[in-house]
Amino acid sequence: MEPRIAKITRKTKETDIKLELNLDGSGKAEVSTGIGFFDHMLNSFAKHGFFDLKLTVKGDLEVDTHHTIEDTGIALGAAIMKAVGDKAGIKRYASNIMPMDESLVLCALDLSGRPYLVLDAEFKAERVGQFETEMVKEFFYAVSYAAMMNLHIKEIHGDNTHHVIEAMFKAFARALDEATAYDNRINGVLSTKGSL
Repeated sequence: MEPRIAKITRKTKETDIKLELNLDGSGKAEVSTGIGFFDHMLNSFAKHGFFDLKLTVKGDLEVDTHHTIEDTGIALGAAIMKAVGDKAGIKRYASNIMPMDESLVLCALDLSGRPYLVLDAEFKAERVGQFETEMVKEFFYAVSYAAMMNLHIKEIHGDNTHHVIEAMFKAFARALDEATAYDNRINGVLSTKGSL
């Protein structure tokens, strides 16, 4: 099958984003958002999901990181939805439990066409580097709604905020990789409705 690749360009008065996502890649990433920890998380997402990701973001970081992180989530979610296409033959559902040192995170998702986010976590630090921890929810909210996916992320336990957030991005990557994988037992889309 042809690789499932999507290119998204999003330009507003607050951000200028160019993103290319290959769902059938090998984990290569070229990421530049201007926020070091966010770049690290997106590189981890690509690596552990076996996605190829090219991303450049020029945002109004002189204001704060909010627009850059949220708009990147919107662009990534749009790319996921576009690359998945009609969803014929894919597993649709997946979950992952990701350990990272003392941290343990659960991620479950459904590429249902009905967006919803539940994120359950208590971060012990207000920021990691320049990255405000309250932006974790904003990012995944933007991804889930732009991708039209049902997404649940839960911190089971953890002490180090860096570890907890990184486990979230890795668990999301692993679950998304599985949900977008083909299963030759599926004829059309995995739904009694006949469409997603």
